[in-house]
Amino acid sequence: MNRPSALQRLKALILSEWRQLIAIAPSNRRWQMPFAAALASGLPLVVGAFFGHLEYGLISSLGGLVFLYQPNTPLSHRMTWLMACSFGMSASYTLGAIAHFVPLAQALMLGLITILVSMVARFYRIGPPGSLFFVMAAAIAAHTPGTVEEVPLKVGLLTMGTLLASLIAFFYSLHILRQEAPEATASQPEADFDIVVLDSIVIGAFVGLSLAIAQALQLDRPYWVPISCLAVIQGVSMRAVWNRQLHRVLGTAVGMLLAWGIISLPLSPWSIAPIVIALTFVIESTVVRHYGFAVVFITPLTILLAEAPTLGQLPAAALLESRFFDTLLGCLVGLAGGICLHNARFRQTVGRQLRRLTPSRLRRP
Repeated sequence: MNRPSALQRLKALILSEWRQLIAIAPSNRRWQMPFAAALASGLPLVVGAFFGHLEYGLISSLGGLVFLYQPNTPLSHRMTWLMACSFGMSASYTLGAIAHFVPLAQALMLGLITILVSMVARFYRIGPPGSLFFVMAAAIAAHTPGTVEEVPLKVGLLTMGTLLASLIAFFYSLHILRQEAPEATASQPEADFDIVVLDSIVIGAFVGLSLAIAQALQLDRPYWVPISCLAVIQGVSMRAVWNRQLHRVLGTAVGMLLAWGIISLPLSPWSIAPIVIALTFVIESTVVRHYGFAVVFITPLTILLAEAPTLGQLPAAALLESRFFDTLLGCLVGLAGGICLHNARFRQTVGRQLRRLTPSRLRRP
């Protein structure tokens, strides 16, 4: 039997990658969920525009992302879960705001925050987006200019955003639970040492490393590098990690065109709010079907949420070029971390050392 030639194997590989790239996953997500998520992120911007403080609305809008963590469980359980996630979001933002005043230790602190949040997320089996938004809140807070006196105000604004998201989630749950039965509350399985401890430490180490590299390169917005790194490295398998980084890089490249078009518009606080609501609705409607397509809309959304108060102060081309380079760098570090995370020899070697450092009463098989 003739073996396939190198050209045939290359064609087969390209065809396989293309199928992975365009594969669309099924979804039973109702339109009410993306709509409620869009309100949780967009209403704070409307309030901020009304009072003439869009920057305050942006902080609260970040807290509105906690809406995405509600499980499909009975009302009492999902609201308790959501309030716990609200506390975690506020705590992450607070630690990030504190890290702002110790720039030399920001990479270390963000790595430690990532380890802690990842451990909690993996211990309690928190599904997607996992620890991503907690770490994103900390990273943005660590690089937001301000004084020590402004920290309580910023933390309060973010907490108000989580409270609004919880209120929206309550009314959304009352409506949706009339249309579909909730999932049963699963018992908490026994924690696995490798999943909870080993994975979290490796993820935190590479997230901190990505920020350190960004700072060493003196990037203008280094916080996007660890966010992209975490988004990629969280893949449950090496295949998932590769797909994620490919989708994120290509989606960001296409999303730059959409972002350029939006930034070119005569934006005002009152126009930014409906744009954010529309983008969030599209993202939450499509992200469960095709991550790469959703990233096309995530790119302009994140630029608006992070840069809205300063839009127009920098050329659009320079801003978009910086955003793409940050994403590419973060994806490369995340891919390297994913290779280590899913390498059996690496896991065995590092896991053995971690078990030696961990008290026996805290270890699990």
